[in-house]
Amino acid sequence: MRKVLVLLLVLMVSASLFAGGGNQQQQANEIRVLLANHPYGDLLKDKLPEFERAYGIRVIWEQLNETQLNQKLTTEFATGASTVDVFMTRPLQETLLFLKNNWLAPLDGYDFSDYPSNTVDIGRKDGKAHVVPLIVEWQVLYYRIDLLRAANLQVPTTLAELENAARILNRDGVAGFASRGAASPGVTQLSSYIFNFGGRFMENGQSAFNTPAAMEAIRYYGRMNGTYGPPGIGGMSWDQLMPVFQAGRLAMWTDASVFYGQLIDPARTQVPAANIGVARLPRGPARDEPFIVVPWGLSMSSRTRNRDAAMTFLTWASSREMQREGMLRNITMVRTSLWTDTSITSLMNPGLVDTMIHASANGYDLDRPFITSIVRARDLIGELITESINTRGTSPGLQALADQKVREVNDLLRADGEFGSAR
Repeated sequence: MRKVLVLLLVLMVSASLFAGGGNQQQQANEIRVLLANHPYGDLLKDKLPEFERAYGIRVIWEQLNETQLNQKLTTEFATGASTVDVFMTRPLQETLLFLKNNWLAPLDGYDFSDYPSNTVDIGRKDGKAHVVPLIVEWQVLYYRIDLLRAANLQVPTTLAELENAARILNRDGVAGFASRGAASPGVTQLSSYIFNFGGRFMENGQSAFNTPAAMEAIRYYGRMNGTYGPPGIGGMSWDQLMPVFQAGRLAMWTDASVFYGQLIDPARTQVPAANIGVARLPRGPARDEPFIVVPWGLSMSSRTRNRDAAMTFLTWASSREMQREGMLRNITMVRTSLWTDTSITSLMNPGLVDTMIHASANGYDLDRPFITSIVRARDLIGELITESINTRGTSPGLQALADQKVREVNDLLRADGEFGSAR
């Protein structure tokens, strides 16, 4: 019986050492890296042999979809059994939890001078950066050049002009305007409207999307989508709106910059690329502050057993040379110098370049509340989007509903120990 117990113990220890993707007993010249199923993850994977030859460091790697990646990281970190050294991460989804639990190593010595500060701030704790931004997205206005020209309209530069243009262009089976109407997905796109009207999702660690400025934005968003949006707008996210635009049935659409390449794909669109423009999100009555967010970054585990090799990999994987390669693969990378490099920007839509430079100088680095319970919070805020669109922004109960949702999000903050804390 004793021998059986010893054997079981050995098997359990062996399983823990080898769980999660391979050799856990790393050598001094060996690191474990987790990559995402993302075009930049594919690029890094393709280049790993070059890194190993150049630096003499062996990389044990895994590539996972974003849900699997999150689950693996969270489970391994929480149990204290992780041997991960460097990993791709979603700052908007994971960084707050990881920072709260001290799972990320401060990136002392990393040179952030080539990064817009509003893309690095989300990963700071106690003044130190813990995430290297990789990919960047910002909100833009996609518009039909030919339709605006035929209506003798200039590209809208203010939200008032946007509404006027939507009214004029909303005819002959073409919707004048749309942004995401589906509840939870719409929260990120509503964000810039709230910012431009002078509001915030949160202020001083508390929910604030029921302020007069935020309510004005929510009513505007509902009025625009409810009045000038395509049929069924209340259930549409980007993947339903893009085909409507490509079919020639939508004149203006505000959404993330990342969709431009898909939008002009000749295999998918009936609208020639020459008739598709990209412009800055029109400024509001209070601000000119579109969101600019980092959907993917790189971090180093605070439990890394080989900090020097891990930092060498992280620096290489986020280097200007690698990010330039990403840009040439049509991935919107974050380094500032890439957006002023004419060998790259000459190959891009000028509007995309202009909007990025504008957002990097003026944008706000969140497109949702920065809280641990973000999934539930988005559902709650999404109810306001639905109510506003369904009533074209005129709902007499919208303020009361917003007050209720603010209380519910504050309850989430209290449950997570985040109420009143600085982000």
